[in-house]
Amino acid sequence: MLTVHVSTLDGTRAVAAAVARLARAGDVIVLSGEMGAGKTAFAQGFGAALGVTDPITSPTYTLVHSYEIGRTTLHHADLYRLDTHHQVADLALAELVEDRGILLVEWGDPVAASLGDHLHVALERVDDESESDPDGMPPTTRTITLTGVGRGWAARWEALTTGVEGLSC
Repeated sequence: MLTVHVSTLDGTRAVAAAVARLARAGDVIVLSGEMGAGKTAFAQGFGAALGVTDPITSPTYTLVHSYEIGRTTLHHADLYRLDTHHQVADLALAELVEDRGILLVEWGDPVAASLGDHLHVALERVDDESESDPDGMPPTTRTITLTGVGRGWAARWEALTTGVEGLSC
């Protein structure tokens, strides 16, 4: 497990870019966290680092957005609106990575075990109530915890650790 603390959404995107630099076809990245934790910002940073030039938005209502990037495809799924494992199974997410794809799943933690080897990225928003920014809003820190599940990320763990070094606030 690896934990990084960032103080801006750009910091979240920078961590995502570090992960993306190590991603390869067949990878599954599962994002979890409450509303506003930074899952979509992570997806934006991840996609931009892979070369996606289209705007990346949460596919809450369409369930999956796909972005062609060279010889691979980034599939960005959002399972927030799905209620059952059967509905998730109907999406055939495993098939998306079989054909040289990379799968990034928001709200995927309830079904993560069924996705096989993956990188779990837990995002947590922490408001500091002790002081306010110039607009009177509490400063926000995000805690990003990366956990490799299965062997897929084990060989890249040292590189991932090095890649996110210096990104903590």
